[in-house]
Amino acid sequence: MLAYRFDRARYDERMKWYLHDRFGMFIHFGLYSIPARGEWLRSTEEMPEELYLPYFEEFDPYALDARAWARAAKRAGMRYAVLTAKHHDGFCLFDTATTDFKSTNTPYGRDIVADYLEAFRAEGIRVGLYYSLIDWHHPDFPQYGDRQAPLRHDPVAGSNEHRVFDRYLDYMHEQVRELCTRYGKLDLLWFDFSYDDLRGEAWRGTELMSMVRELQPDVIVNNRIEVSGEGFGSLAQCDPTPYHGDFVTPERIIPPNGLFDVEGRPLAWEACITMNDNWGYFATDRNFKPADLLVHKLVECVSKGGNMILNVGPDATGRIPDESLAILDEIGRWMDRNGASIYGGGRAAGGPIEVDRPEYGRVTRSGDTYYFHLYENALGPVPLMGVPKDRIEKIRLLRDGTEVPLSTSWVHSDYPDIAFADLGPSPVLPDPVDTVLAVTIKEA
Repeated sequence: MLAYRFDRARYDERMKWYLHDRFGMFIHFGLYSIPARGEWLRSTEEMPEELYLPYFEEFDPYALDARAWARAAKRAGMRYAVLTAKHHDGFCLFDTATTDFKSTNTPYGRDIVADYLEAFRAEGIRVGLYYSLIDWHHPDFPQYGDRQAPLRHDPVAGSNEHRVFDRYLDYMHEQVRELCTRYGKLDLLWFDFSYDDLRGEAWRGTELMSMVRELQPDVIVNNRIEVSGEGFGSLAQCDPTPYHGDFVTPERIIPPNGLFDVEGRPLAWEACITMNDNWGYFATDRNFKPADLLVHKLVECVSKGGNMILNVGPDATGRIPDESLAILDEIGRWMDRNGASIYGGGRAAGGPIEVDRPEYGRVTRSGDTYYFHLYENALGPVPLMGVPKDRIEKIRLLRDGTEVPLSTSWVHSDYPDIAFADLGPSPVLPDPVDTVLAVTIKEA
C-alpha cells in the first residue's frame, strides 16, 4: 500500500462540494440515549462496564425512522449529514464482524448505519460517518491513568497490565476498513479525536489514512487524527502529514476571524454546534438555541469562509426531539427563501470589491453577487458600505426577488460616495430573522 501524499489539485477538487454546501446535520445516537445524560456519561460518571451493559440489552429504538431524519435535514436546508457509527463507548451502529457490541445484536436488530445511508442518499443529501478513535469497551484500550477513560482512577479494574494497544489498533483499523468497503461511496469521514500522546502515528495514522484514501479516494476527512477540537493540524502549517485533515473542526465556537494557513490561504473549516448543551440526548437539558440565533451563526460561518454542522441527538425511541425539529423547521423556512446567500457563498473579501462587515449584520458573497444580511433596519436608507454606486448592476430582495432601488434621498447628501438602498418607508424589515439584499456588481 502506497503512503498517501498531499496533492493540492486533487484536494481542491474533492473539496468543491463541501465548500459549496456549507450546512450539515450531525447526529449523535447510541446506547447513551437511554440514560439520557449525554454521550460522555461513562466518563463523567466513571461508570464501570457492568452498569452500562444493561442499556445494550434494552436498546430498541422502535420509532427510529431514518427517512424522517433525512426529511428533517432536507427541510432545514442541510446538504450533508454525519452519523456516529461508533462513539467513545465502543457501541457500533453497524453490522461489524469485529465485535458483538453492535446494534444488530440488540433487541432492535438493525444496521442503523445502512438505514441512515439509504435514507439520506434517497433525499439527495451527502453522507458522512463519525468514528471514534477512542473505545472504552475494548479490552485493549488503555483505562487507568488515561484522563478521560471511565476506569482512570481504578488501578485494579482499570489496570493496563494485559492491554495490548496494537491489538486495539488492528481492531480499529479493521472497523474503518469495513465502513469504507461495505456501504458504498462515502462523502465524508469524521474521526474523533486525538489528545495527549494519542495523536497521529500513535493511531498508526499514515497506515490508516493510506487505507482510507485507497478505498475511498474522494472522501473528505476531518483533522482529528492529529488534533481535537483544539488545534488546526498540519495542513494549516503548510506541511501536511499523510494523515492531515481536509478541514478544521472548531467545536462550540466560531473562529473570530475565520481561519488561514501560515501562508495566508483560507482554510476549510466547520463549526460543530449543538442545539442545546449536549451532543447525545440529555433529557433535562432545555437550553435550546433559538432558530434566529442559529441562522445568524450559520451566516457568520459562511461570511468567514466556513461551514456549520448542527447537531441533533435522537432520544431512546429514535425520535429527534420536538424542540430540535421545530428549530430545524424555522431554519428551513429562512433557508428556503435565502439559501442562495449560503450555498456557494463565502467571504466578501477577495471578491471584485472589498466589503467589510456592516454594523447591521454580515455580508456573504458568491461570484459577483454580495449578500447583505440585515438583522436590524437602518433609520432611513440602508448604507452599502464599500460598494461603489457606479458598479451596482441591481439590488434585489433575495426572499422574493423584489427590486430594491438605490436611494436618491437628500438625507444622505453629505455622503456622496456611499451607496444607499431604499427599502421603503416601513421601519419593519420584510424578514425579522434576516432580510437579505442581493447586490450584483458589474465588471470594472
